[in-house]
Amino acid sequence: MPRDTPYLQVADALRDRISAGEWAVGDKLPSRARIAEEYEVGASVAQRAMERLTIEGILEGRAGSGTYVRRPRERRRMIRTRPPEGHGATLYRAVLNYQDHEGKWESRSAARTPAPERIAERLDIEPGDLCVVTDYEFLVDGLPVQLSRSWEPMAITGHTPVVLPEMGPLAGIGVVERMRSIGVDIVRAVEIPRPARANQEQANLLGISIGGLVTELERTFYDTDGRPVETADIVVPDVRWEVAYEIAVERSE
Repeated sequence: MPRDTPYLQVADALRDRISAGEWAVGDKLPSRARIAEEYEVGASVAQRAMERLTIEGILEGRAGSGTYVRRPRERRRMIRTRPPEGHGATLYRAVLNYQDHEGKWESRSAARTPAPERIAERLDIEPGDLCVVTDYEFLVDGLPVQLSRSWEPMAITGHTPVVLPEMGPLAGIGVVERMRSIGVDIVRAVEIPRPARANQEQANLLGISIGGLVTELERTFYDTDGRPVETADIVVPDVRWEVAYEIAVERSE
């Protein structure tokens, strides 16, 4: 996007003034009307500039009070690698434990949910085939840091003790170990990252601005026969996580 876009010019100017210390963490910025007047732009341009800095995590709005300089948040690196063989934790917990954080999550499952066409295609089943869908909200220090919606065909798990991912004897240990317990050996995953912007529901759950940058991850697990056995849509807020992938390189003998 060209930098001569008026709201980006205003955003750049405000960012520079904050960096220079004109406003410190916790300071209240002038009103939108005053900023618009100072930079000789319309109120909507000033609003977009302030929203831009809010998305970047530089500003925060406080209902009924105004806009303030926020304390910078640590942006962590999320290395999307599978836990070591035999590791009982989920990928999410492994990522956090790698960084000395204890991951927690909240979830809710619904059985007998018909698969929409896009999910059916990913799972190689017919649209309308019944699945268990589970929504996850992953937390660090009580704050949401990742969302996920998982789909599992009931043709695989429907008559087993592990039909509900977060209930039963193997609740919470992750899809790989759960599937293994019923004789389904997951051997690979395909994950497709895409940049996106948060919709209203995602923004509310993650505590970010509507339109804030997120990374959407389309992940599918496959068994030894190449059959997809679980697929998930994962949403990671860009302001908190940098998504990275480790690639193993074979050593020459």
